[in-house]
Amino acid sequence: METFLIVDDEKNILKMLSLGLEMRGYQTLTAASGEEALQQAMKSDVDLVLLDIRMEDGMDGVQTLVKLRERYPELNVVMMSAQQDIEIAVKTMELGAKRYITKPIDIDKILSSVQPFLEISRLSQENEILKSQIVRIDEMVGESTAIKHLRSQINRVAGSRLGVLISGENGTGKQLVANAIHEKSERAAKTFIPLNCAALPDELIESELFGHERGAFTGADSRRQGRFELADGGTLFLDEIGDMSLKAQAKVLRVIETGEVERLGGNQIRTVDVRIIAATNKNLPEEIENGRFRRDLFYRLNVVPIAVPPLRERTEDVPSLVKYFAERLQLNMASTPKAIDPGAYAVFQSYHWPGNIRELKNIVERLLIMVNRDVVMAPDVAEALSLVPQVPSSPNFDGDTTEYHGSQALPNSVLYKPGTPLSQMMDTAEAQCILTALEEFNWNIRRTAEALEVERSNLYKKMNKYGISRPNSED
Repeated sequence: METFLIVDDEKNILKMLSLGLEMRGYQTLTAASGEEALQQAMKSDVDLVLLDIRMEDGMDGVQTLVKLRERYPELNVVMMSAQQDIEIAVKTMELGAKRYITKPIDIDKILSSVQPFLEISRLSQENEILKSQIVRIDEMVGESTAIKHLRSQINRVAGSRLGVLISGENGTGKQLVANAIHEKSERAAKTFIPLNCAALPDELIESELFGHERGAFTGADSRRQGRFELADGGTLFLDEIGDMSLKAQAKVLRVIETGEVERLGGNQIRTVDVRIIAATNKNLPEEIENGRFRRDLFYRLNVVPIAVPPLRERTEDVPSLVKYFAERLQLNMASTPKAIDPGAYAVFQSYHWPGNIRELKNIVERLLIMVNRDVVMAPDVAEALSLVPQVPSSPNFDGDTTEYHGSQALPNSVLYKPGTPLSQMMDTAEAQCILTALEEFNWNIRRTAEALEVERSNLYKKMNKYGISRPNSED
């Protein structure tokens, strides 16, 4: 709802304009002098000022216009006068006034003439959000059991007003989940505002969340709305909330409980209606025990917990993701489109993906740029992932004589010569993948098999096939 500041030394004019605008759904503030107008503009958000030119006490309208433009250069100001004075009208327009209108005032004519400026004001607020962070709504790709369960959770929670805490490793798509919840909710027509808490130092995060008034701190040259205000009616996504300072956590908790925010350096309480979705890659219960996260805030946020699975737990989705990224990335590339050879997908699936979907996207993009052929082959993928170790230098090596032992250093370079069977390279890549997983889980066969999503008996067979054995073990 837009706010008009009406400035006139005649009380009847103030009452008439204020009542007329409020009846048409606008908020109004009034000031009987230039000095009072400056104070009102400093304390409140104003979208447009209706400013009388001739005021008897203190500053006149032209002087007030100059002061307002000095402090708030983006503020829309419309001048009012009982007389049509062309010279004054031109002067005020040169000083930054948007319009010059004469009394008696017709409310509907005012609104018709200032509507473009109000629209610009709305667009500038949206642009402020989008300048630093543009949220792209990607399709949630995949048909694995894990991703179907995730979609089901999103659909169930989207229609509620409950807080959601999304957990998952870096790169799993936590913001994508938050965005999907917003897009399926009743708030979809309103704004989705993201804030990465880990990307901001402690001294800036409160200003980003709650906004600040001009002069609130060094460098605060103008008033600024915080993310809570910008998300009013919509959704605020607090990414990596586990990195937020305890001081900021206390203030966030207060907003959740009261629905009220106060800008830094200000004294005006503003009411907001915001749904908060938070995300973290940390173990928050552990952070609570170590005194780094507030228990009461955790309970407020964790009404509906959603865990985003890592890519290694949904490897059946990898081919679909590769195709999706390849098609989308090549839309913006000037080079000849490349195809992905069917044999390459098995190499993609054999990798552990510690960086999850973000890493997969980066690898696909690298391959599309660096591969000089029209088709990306399995060896290209293996090289990009550093999966294929160099084969021992033996002219008679046939791929069946190498044994891999725990902690054995495996070179990252790729040996590829014309005539080398793809099956041999795939076996080598699979052996490396199994060995890496075994070492990660301290050679616990059950946990390794679960991570690789294979039967334990099948894992034993593959270990025997590739000669993989635990160090200092005869088994």
